[in-house]
Amino acid sequence: MCKSNFLKSREISYKHYPTIEDLDKGDRDLVATAFQYAQSAYAPYSSFHVGAVLRLGNGQLIKGVNQENASYPAGLCAERVALFSAGAQYPDNPIEVLAVCADNPNKKLTQPVFPCGFCIQVMLEFEYRQKSPIRILIGNPDTAIVEFESASLLMPFSFDPEQL
Repeated sequence: MCKSNFLKSREISYKHYPTIEDLDKGDRDLVATAFQYAQSAYAPYSSFHVGAVLRLGNGQLIKGVNQENASYPAGLCAERVALFSAGAQYPDNPIEVLAVCADNPNKKLTQPVFPCGFCIQVMLEFEYRQKSPIRILIGNPDTAIVEFESASLLMPFSFDPEQL
């Protein structure tokens, strides 16, 4: 048996809002827009619709929805659609906040659905590029909402450019 001093602990802090009404108006509108936008996702295989809306430093909103494909790896998550669109259209404008909402017409969601590891890694790359955190809101109008002050709290052991 190998004994190591490597084992550490890390606390993940977040804010919990029992309902969308507990958010301030700006965040409430952002989450509602992400949920509304999720309805236009292209999800014919999973019926799992995700919408993402981010607000840039200049107030511009960038929206994204998941895009499925019969060849599953060729699809793209809503978060990355929005993030890559922002990077292409506004490369020098920082992202302040990103709202992510999921919906499944075949099953009522009762809790927030978190982004996948690929999407979190892309969020982290944007934080690294802009040298500031992105506030993340996750949930939908029918679930609680959780807020993270940085994507790094969603993936505490991430890969970053300094490791290259």
